[in-house]
Amino acid sequence: MTLSFLYLAFLRIAQMVYLSGRPQSDLAIEVVMLRHEVAVLRRQVDRPALRPQDRALLSGLSRLLPRTRRNRFFVQPETLLRWHRELIRRHWTYVCRRSGRPGIPAGAVGLVLRLASENPTWGYRRIQGELATLGVWLAPSSIWAILRRHRVDPAPRRSGPTWAEFLHIQARGLIACDFFSVDTVLLRRLYVLFFIEIETRRVRLAGVTAEPVAAWAVQQARNLCFDLSQEKQQARFLIRGNDTKFTAAFDRVLAAEGMTVIRTPIRAPRANSVAERFVGPVRRECLDRVLVLGRRHLEVVLAEYIDHYNSHRPHRYLHQRPPCHGPEPQLPITDLTSTQVRRTDILDGLIHEYSRAA
Repeated sequence: MTLSFLYLAFLRIAQMVYLSGRPQSDLAIEVVMLRHEVAVLRRQVDRPALRPQDRALLSGLSRLLPRTRRNRFFVQPETLLRWHRELIRRHWTYVCRRSGRPGIPAGAVGLVLRLASENPTWGYRRIQGELATLGVWLAPSSIWAILRRHRVDPAPRRSGPTWAEFLHIQARGLIACDFFSVDTVLLRRLYVLFFIEIETRRVRLAGVTAEPVAAWAVQQARNLCFDLSQEKQQARFLIRGNDTKFTAAFDRVLAAEGMTVIRTPIRAPRANSVAERFVGPVRRECLDRVLVLGRRHLEVVLAEYIDHYNSHRPHRYLHQRPPCHGPEPQLPITDLTSTQVRRTDILDGLIHEYSRAA
């Protein structure tokens, strides 16, 4: 600051020496212009921002003016007294540490929100303990304030699963069944019974018959239980409609294997939506484009289509993967020009499957 003051004082002395040699008329005109500029600036700025060297220079120059002309100068005696009081206050003011709580470390807010989102059952005290193991020390009230500021509900309100998680958990061990009919070339109606697993969307063809009596449906229930036992799968619930072919004997066979039969409401196809949804693609992609000659022909066609449905056809519910997909998806292709794609015909070219050539 001392060097700045000396440099500023030297410039002003040089200006005074230069102005002393100029005619009085020129100086008078320049003084009038400067006074007008100062008046304009005073209307715009009530309190100009001055640096310490400006204050020292103006204080020294004000002593050279007569007392009668000091009232036009914006540095007044009370201004000098105020500057002096500020100088004394700064001289006797000691630097002290900031009082109150320490600040929150950088990145701690994002970490708190991450722990809260990934662990819905954790409250703010559990989050505080986990942060302590990481070396981040925050008060419980600080964590509570962060969660509240970002509109994160307390642990009891967000500990429950979402609808997607709830439905996915309930889909385990849940099987649905239904009938659909197919007319042959000779206008003979055949009935198809199938079972579909809700979680994996895997379809099981139970059988095809022209006379779907109750005894035949009971036998298909026994076959289902046998297949599940061979595959060491446990089904807890089975959803069925109110068809008269599903009798009490059908339910008893399933109950003997530990399954609970759930009957859908009358005229409520959405209650068995997964099974109803399978009937759509099997008709559009296969049966509506094939002339069925008889029961044996229909069994062969459905067996080949269901094998394609389970092993290759992608599903949006399964993130565009087939029901019987492998443990890991294939790596993405970065260069299509060097990759050969092979086509496999299903049902004599009615459906095409594509895969990478070995």
